[in-house]
Amino acid sequence: MNKEYTHAPEVNFDHAPEMAPYLKEPDAMYVGCPGKHGYLNLGFELDRDGKSILRELDRRAPLIVQQELYFDQEMPEMPCVYILSSGGPNVDGDRYQQNIYLKKGSIAWISTGAATKLAEMRSNYSGLIQNITLEKNAYLELMPEPIIPCKHTRFIADTTMTIDESATAFYSEIYMPGRKHHNNEVFQYDVLSVCTHAQRPDGRQLFREKFIIDPMQGHLRDTGVMHGYDVFANVLVVTPPDKAKEVYDATPAFIDRDNRIAAGITHLPNDAGLLYKVLGMEPGPVKKVVREFCSRVRMAIKGKPLPHEFPWR
Repeated sequence: MNKEYTHAPEVNFDHAPEMAPYLKEPDAMYVGCPGKHGYLNLGFELDRDGKSILRELDRRAPLIVQQELYFDQEMPEMPCVYILSSGGPNVDGDRYQQNIYLKKGSIAWISTGAATKLAEMRSNYSGLIQNITLEKNAYLELMPEPIIPCKHTRFIADTTMTIDESATAFYSEIYMPGRKHHNNEVFQYDVLSVCTHAQRPDGRQLFREKFIIDPMQGHLRDTGVMHGYDVFANVLVVTPPDKAKEVYDATPAFIDRDNRIAAGITHLPNDAGLLYKVLGMEPGPVKKVVREFCSRVRMAIKGKPLPHEFPWR
C-alpha cells in the first residue's frame, strides 16, 4: 500500500464554495466524530502463484469490507469485494475516505452491498474522498450501486485516479433524482458536487470533470440537462488509446424514446480513455446499459464478457 494512504487524514470540503451555506455543526454528533468518519484501504496484488488477492485491508467504522470473493463466472480469478456500511444512510457531518490500490498485473471488481442513501440534512453536509491507483497492466471495475439523494441532501465527492498508461479503470456512478416513489420526492436535494480527475504516475494531468447540481438554482428539466429523464449514470474508462478506440467504435449513441432511455459516448482528453453517459427513468434499465458497456470494455481488455447480474441485485 502506498505510504501516503496508511493513515486517515481529515476529510474537509469547507473550502468548496458550493458547501459554504452548509457549514453549521450538527446539533447531535459532531462532524467526523467516531462512527461518522469512515475510512477504507483496499490493496490488491498478485500472490506467488500469480493469483490476484486482497492483500491490504484497513477499515474504520462505519465502512466494512470482510474479504474478497471469487464468484465471477467469466473471470473466476478476479477478486470481488463489496463495500458495506453499518451506519445506515449518510447524514450531515459524515466524512468518508476510500483508497484503492492495484499493484502490477492485479485485477479487482468492487461494488457496494446496496444503494447509498443520502438522508435529509439540516445543518452540514456529507463528504467523500477517493484515491484510486493502478500500476502497470492492472485492471479495475468499480461499479457501486445507485446513489439516492433525499430531500435537502448536501453531498460532495472528490476522486483522484492515478493510472499507469497500460492499466484500465472502469468507474461508474448512478444517481437517482431522489425517492421518486415516496411523495414524488424528485430533485428536491440541495446540492450534489462530484469531481473526478486523473493523472499518470509521474504527475501528468489527464482530465478533470466536475459537475455541481443545485436544483434550486437551475432547471434540471431543461433541454440539455435532464429534460424528461430522472436517472443519470456517469461512466469513466481510463484505458490505452487502442483499447479506447475499439470500445468507442463498438458503442453507438442512442435515444430509445419508447423505453425512455438514452446514452452517449465521447473521448477523454489526452488519449486518457472514454466518457459514457446514460439517462433513463428507473435505475434497472440504466444499470443494464452500464453493465453492457462494461462488458464491452472487459471484452476489449480481457477477452471475456461481464456475467449476468444476480437476480437479487
